[in-house]
Amino acid sequence: MEKLRVILLGSGDLACPLLRALRSSGRVELAAVVVQPDRPGGRGRRLLPCSVKRAAEGMGIVPIEAADASSPEMVAALAALSPDVLVVADFGQFLKAPLLAVPPLGCLNVHPSLLPRYRGASPVQWALANGDAETGVCVLYVTPKMDAGDILERRSTAILPDETAPELEARLAETGAELLLRALETLRLGTARPEPQDPAGVTFARKLEKEDGRIDWTAPAAATYNRWRGFTPWPGLYTTVPGGALLKVHRLRIERPGGAAAPGTVLSCGGEGPLVAAADGALRLLEVQPAGKTRMDGAAYCRGRPFREGDVLGG
Repeated sequence: MEKLRVILLGSGDLACPLLRALRSSGRVELAAVVVQPDRPGGRGRRLLPCSVKRAAEGMGIVPIEAADASSPEMVAALAALSPDVLVVADFGQFLKAPLLAVPPLGCLNVHPSLLPRYRGASPVQWALANGDAETGVCVLYVTPKMDAGDILERRSTAILPDETAPELEARLAETGAELLLRALETLRLGTARPEPQDPAGVTFARKLEKEDGRIDWTAPAAATYNRWRGFTPWPGLYTTVPGGALLKVHRLRIERPGGAAAPGTVLSCGGEGPLVAAADGALRLLEVQPAGKTRMDGAAYCRGRPFREGDVLGG
């Protein structure tokens, strides 16, 4: 076939480079873009469009909003567009069998991990939080079992030492767009050679929860730093100060002073920010946000004399 008719289902930032790649490819006819409905956000809780909707409208595309893309009505509407392939990425919905049966060449997913490692909702975040040195992107067939389909394309990449989740996601999204076009071309030419995943290597990356951001001062400093990299911007890191009030930590740095203070002990409160003991070494809190206040650098926070040397954070 000369061109593939493709429907993209995506909402988050990961899917935006895919949209641009599909739109510009001479071998693809973008039949439709399906997005999640507008959601409340911001201080005023106004209805806000998702990233893909904004990007599509900027290209002159009117996206289809679907609260449930697998509903009978939506399945019928998408089937009427006669797609050859569905592409789903960062969409936030589980696609059911009737929808997966619509395209004759199947449904592809762009997943930011080296499957079968980190199946699930938060692969980038957990790769960083766990201190992995490497990750990657896979293009795979969507099946009723989450992230378990055969893989058409994959590419690995080193994780940079100080890379955060938004930075790594942006890199992987661009890689994913390139791999997606390669996978679609193999489908168009009939040369695809999908490879099954090794069930022995399966791990899962569960959805993040607010509690994941609570700092465990008994953990090594490097472990807390990696969780900051993975959990930026959400849920972020936080601890409690003497008296029980929450303190959000937006930036921090590993330091390795001498001494054997108990984890969570404030070693000093001055300079660039509070220095707090961890299981090994210590963490300098470079940017924080006290409860009910705006973000501030650690030096400004210390000038307010929030606590004294020897105080313990984390309750």
